[in-house]
Amino acid sequence: MTSSPDHSTYLKLAAVTVIWGGTFVAGRYLAADLEPLLAATLRFLLASVALLAFMACARVRLSRPDARQFVRLAVLGCFGIFFYNLCFFYGLHYINASRASLIVALNPAVIGVASWLLFKERLGAARWLGIALCLAGAGTVIVSRNPQLLQAVDNAWRGDLLIFGCVVGWGVYSLCSRELNQRLGPLQTVTWSILLGTGMLMITTLISGRLTLNALAAVHLPQLLGLLYLGVVGSAVAYIGWYDGIRRIGATRAGVFIALNPLTAVICGAVLLDEQLTPPMLLGGAVILLGIYLCNKPLAPAGPMGI
Repeated sequence: MTSSPDHSTYLKLAAVTVIWGGTFVAGRYLAADLEPLLAATLRFLLASVALLAFMACARVRLSRPDARQFVRLAVLGCFGIFFYNLCFFYGLHYINASRASLIVALNPAVIGVASWLLFKERLGAARWLGIALCLAGAGTVIVSRNPQLLQAVDNAWRGDLLIFGCVVGWGVYSLCSRELNQRLGPLQTVTWSILLGTGMLMITTLISGRLTLNALAAVHLPQLLGLLYLGVVGSAVAYIGWYDGIRRIGATRAGVFIALNPLTAVICGAVLLDEQLTPPMLLGGAVILLGIYLCNKPLAPAGPMGI
């Protein structure tokens, strides 16, 4: 018997993508003024403080993972926090936020293919079609908003490669959390992975000589507000919502919600900045929603040959 869709989970994942829609803009802003390694370290120092403060207020103790769990949490911290954010901030030095979000829109496809190859997850024709529609819709929205982003610029390939590193890192962070998420829960898994990833960032930043009192004194209020958004809202809050979504509906079905990032960005631009919504943007948004619907439809029972 198939359970009914968890609409609250869908709403939570949609809210997470709204939050993440703004992280590329904030990251691009910070990349112009802060050294990437320092920006990544400060972002997750703030996220770590926010998570530990929340747990203290909620009187939730930080669990003690066993050795095997600790190694897996370290892998999550390495790929999802350390590697991802180095690629994120250094990549935004070379390309703009729109071009970066176009590459990150590959996430649903990467997660879906990896789930199929590594975990033998049965996707079915409807989910493959849904993933393809999410990619097509996201591309339509982004390119319609900024047609110039596809034009070649100096060193753009470096930014493209680095942002694709974000896709790889996020795929590992999403797929390798399955057992931990079920045993420890989203809050403990996110907190431990962020603490370990932050430790890696801090050590690297200290060794490189970039974490100094002079560097911290150069962070002004606008940069601090951007870091607070990235760290507290875009990391601590959004990562918990993301892992909870994965725990409830799986990485592939949750992953397609990332395609909403560019759609929420253009809607926010229209509402807050009076930017124009064009018919291709609306069409792309409709295609994204159709793709998410197809990916989250219950799969038909397998036939006698498992097809």
